[in-house]
Amino acid sequence: MSHYHADKNEKQPFDTVIQAIADYALSDLKPSEEALTTARYCLLDTLGCGLLALRYPECTKLLGPIVPNARLENGAKVPGTSYALDPVQAAFNIGAMIRWLDYNDTWLAAEWGHPSDNLGGILAVADYVSRQRLSQGQTPMTIHDVLIAMIKAHEIQGVLALNHAFNRVGLDHVMLVKIATTAVVCSLFGANREQTLNAVSLAWVDGQSLRTYRHAPNTGSRKSWAAGDATARGVRLALMALKGEMGYPSAITAPTWGFSDALFRGQPIELTRPFGCYVMENVLFKISYPAEFHAQTAVECALKLYPQVNEKWDTIERIEISTQESAVRIISKDGALHNPADRDHCIQYMVAIGLLFGELTADHYEDKIAQDPRVDALRAKMHVKENKDYSRDYLDADKRSIANAIEITFKDGSKTELVAVEYPVGHRRRRAEGIPLLVEKCKHNLLTCYTKAKTESVLNLGLDAKQLAATPVNQWLDMLAC
Repeated sequence: MSHYHADKNEKQPFDTVIQAIADYALSDLKPSEEALTTARYCLLDTLGCGLLALRYPECTKLLGPIVPNARLENGAKVPGTSYALDPVQAAFNIGAMIRWLDYNDTWLAAEWGHPSDNLGGILAVADYVSRQRLSQGQTPMTIHDVLIAMIKAHEIQGVLALNHAFNRVGLDHVMLVKIATTAVVCSLFGANREQTLNAVSLAWVDGQSLRTYRHAPNTGSRKSWAAGDATARGVRLALMALKGEMGYPSAITAPTWGFSDALFRGQPIELTRPFGCYVMENVLFKISYPAEFHAQTAVECALKLYPQVNEKWDTIERIEISTQESAVRIISKDGALHNPADRDHCIQYMVAIGLLFGELTADHYEDKIAQDPRVDALRAKMHVKENKDYSRDYLDADKRSIANAIEITFKDGSKTELVAVEYPVGHRRRRAEGIPLLVEKCKHNLLTCYTKAKTESVLNLGLDAKQLAATPVNQWLDMLAC
């Protein structure tokens, strides 16, 4: 915390955390091969998640320009659409698509979130800048530049999440998307250090979103576009700083009025490790199920138990779910579930679907399935409890497990075996198993939007590391347009 007296109007340097973020964003990062490879798969997976969301009218009604029929010459393209927009609105469009189905990557620590949400701002700005450069006879950015920006955004968001539980004071994790996007797109725009410091400080000063829309009794669709809003805001703040808007050096540490005192109950903001490639190397992919990540292994357990309970649901007496403390706190729900956003943040609902259908897809959150009386009948038999070992290993930097276990007791007193899964298939420890499945997931999602021939072209380019890295951003976005 700052030692400056609250009433002294002294000029002071930018907070050390703001400086560290800005300097890392502007650095000439030399990432590990693992980070670059993971970023490429992350790019493909995130793109696929966004294209799959275009099947859902509740998502597509929010897309396009703010003013109907507005179009910007040399504007940023939105994949799967014909939109060409200013970079702020393009970032919102891409970000909302990416997050809509809760299917893109995840980072779990004291705070959680989805670092690929930053791709909304990164892609929009990289495409916009590339088209502006081309109009002036200059060289466009390449996908390699996008991958480097992704690694940086993942790192900023993820490292800040390691030891700061913003959720515990009611703030939503998308604040980290805004901060990371702001810093990284400053670099893409060509901002200098002073402009980047100013922009990052503006992101901290911004009033941060509440988690109201993620929790009972208010869970709703804003959680599906909140990250799009955050990444777009990051682009907006960067553009303001580029025009010379001033910054606020002690945005975090100022007594009374800074972020720590005003919004974080006096807790300091401190970095527990230097910025590098750690987060991208360890990021979690949602490969199997569009489900809140704390429940991924619970659904996997349910699918393993499905053959033992299929057509025997009426004989079940009790379902015990052992999980981590975070899951108990944020996705354990009793009572009515009012919409798809409510259901995909309910561990009992997701487990019930797995036990009833032997699968879990985005369509299972829609009203047609939710009205099946068997779903709530199974939910009523569930008991969720914390396993303290799971909670400890969840926070262990060398493990980062997301364990769940399920045991089912039948009315005759017999039980299934206790089925436990410690690491989901999208975990770093299961990369060899997970990447082929990730590619299949991407292919399936691309086919919901493109022809078979176009899907193969996009995927083949995406799997060719050298060729993709050298591809101009605008050329790739043209390829993805419809």
